[in-house]
Amino acid sequence: METQELLNKQILRFQQDEIDGHEIYKGLAKIVRDPANSKIIANLSGDELGHYRIWKRYSGQEVKANKFKVFAYLLLGRLFGYTFVIKMLEKDEDKASQGYAPYKTRFPELEAIIHDEDEHEEQLIAMIDEERLKYSGSVVLGLNDALVELTGTLAGLTLAFQNTRLIALSGLITGIAAALSMAASEFLSTSSEETVKNPVKASVYTGITYIVTVTILILPYLLLKNYYVALAVMLVLGVLIIALFNFYSSVVREESFLKNFGRMTAISLGVAALSFGIGFLVRSVFGIEV
Repeated sequence: METQELLNKQILRFQQDEIDGHEIYKGLAKIVRDPANSKIIANLSGDELGHYRIWKRYSGQEVKANKFKVFAYLLLGRLFGYTFVIKMLEKDEDKASQGYAPYKTRFPELEAIIHDEDEHEEQLIAMIDEERLKYSGSVVLGLNDALVELTGTLAGLTLAFQNTRLIALSGLITGIAAALSMAASEFLSTSSEETVKNPVKASVYTGITYIVTVTILILPYLLLKNYYVALAVMLVLGVLIIALFNFYSSVVREESFLKNFGRMTAISLGVAALSFGIGFLVRSVFGIEV
């Protein structure tokens, strides 16, 4: 049988979740530009505060919001968009409803709170219509192509040239040319399809994503003198980019993180290893010394 001490701790946990949710929704409402969506989120913030006050009556204690958690969620909202945070909050709402269920007989107000949490989930799902999510396919195109092409190119150039400055310069020229080519291809592809995407915006998303990825991958060759160390750092950065993107995708699109991460990583590193071998053969067969 549950002791009163354990019950009080559980009440305080519920109370903490509600005040955290209140502050996160309140901050998120200020980030969202669409007035209608902002109003919905502000109303959700008010509901969470109401739930907090219910639990406060039982605990008899004030609980302050977890500033780090609130800051982290709002930072993620600014970096990855409100859709990302809404999906994370949606999961929190599901957990909250499940956590409340065993205590419904003890607290008569729980039925109304659970109803609110389920209603919140429906409202959050209905409002998701963020521009960057519409163009996520264009971002994926630029990211995937840059990772596969540049990790392979830089790995091959590393052994062929054995000069970090020359490798960086060659990689940059290749990357910029490829980014422009990919952006043009995405523009033509989107123009020929019946889609809600704007061809210019789609090409810009693809091109910018490509160039940003290229810049990150080339950076080690600009900062380090040892080309083997630069290669290792570049590959680590590539894996981190893949992990970050797939974490975002797994939350927003509810996809498997490990499956997609493993597949993208295997392709990128496989191409890099193959290109490294080609660079070795070119250097050996043709006796090129730079």
